[in-house]
Amino acid sequence: MKKIISILLISAFSTALFVSCKPSTKEEEAAQENVEEAKENVQQAKEDLAVAKEEANAEEWESFKKNVDTIIEKNDAKIEVLQQNIKKSGKKASAEYQKKVDALQEKNEELKVKIKTYKNDAHSDWQSFKREFNHDMDEIGNAFKDLTVDNKN
Repeated sequence: MKKIISILLISAFSTALFVSCKPSTKEEEAAQENVEEAKENVQQAKEDLAVAKEEANAEEWESFKKNVDTIIEKNDAKIEVLQQNIKKSGKKASAEYQKKVDALQEKNEELKVKIKTYKNDAHSDWQSFKREFNHDMDEIGNAFKDLTVDNKN
């Protein structure tokens, strides 16, 4: 009798073990499919974000370029006025003043080249370029201010 009970217990235990080790249920398969779908959705969202970011950078680049071109043109006009003032004053203009005006003109030309040669693509660091370019623009603006202050003294 003990043998029969032992055999029944062993067979019940092995059946329970076998049943618990069966392949995934439909709910588990559905959950796995949902996880895969969620992963795909996250990947698509990342791609969409990258595209939106590129488009925003392109729009920002165009706006930045237009503003910079306007400032560079104004700088050219200021330099032209300074050159005319030097010509009018004749020998009164110091060589140092002429060098400062020439340096401003050279820096302005460098900015023109820099803005024309910049490629706004995935390989370029737009934020870094913008920060550096704005710094250079500020420097030339300060140089104009310093030059006009020196000229009045």
